[in-house]
Amino acid sequence: MTDNTIRLKRHFPHRADAVWAALTTPELLARWWAPGDIAPTPGHRFTMDMGSWGQQQCKVLTVEPGTSISFLFAEGSLDTTITWTLEAVEDGTVLHLEHAGFRLDTPMGEQAFHGMGNGWPGVLSRIDGVLAGADRP
Repeated sequence: MTDNTIRLKRHFPHRADAVWAALTTPELLARWWAPGDIAPTPGHRFTMDMGSWGQQQCKVLTVEPGTSISFLFAEGSLDTTITWTLEAVEDGTVLHLEHAGFRLDTPMGEQAFHGMGNGWPGVLSRIDGVLAGADRP
């Protein structure tokens, strides 16, 4: 983590198309993170059910199919941007996460930055379990 951005990198022993599906298919996303009707279409608005954290409004900003997706997260409250970028490697896929735009000058922004900074590694680790039955390279 640096400045007001959380940056993580995680290797998965799965093909990039399988990891892409885990990020952009509502049924799979719900299994490792939270329910939400995400779609890899720029401009698509969706809601994520973050349980005790409430319903978070999101909007897809950019998509490079199979490679990268970014979306506005918690529109109207946190107003942060999450970007997932996939890098195919010989033994699977490297997922790069960038969660940017936390307003550290507000109590909510600072709390979210620290909470999500601590939470993202565990959340991302659950992707492997969702894809355990998927083809490996």
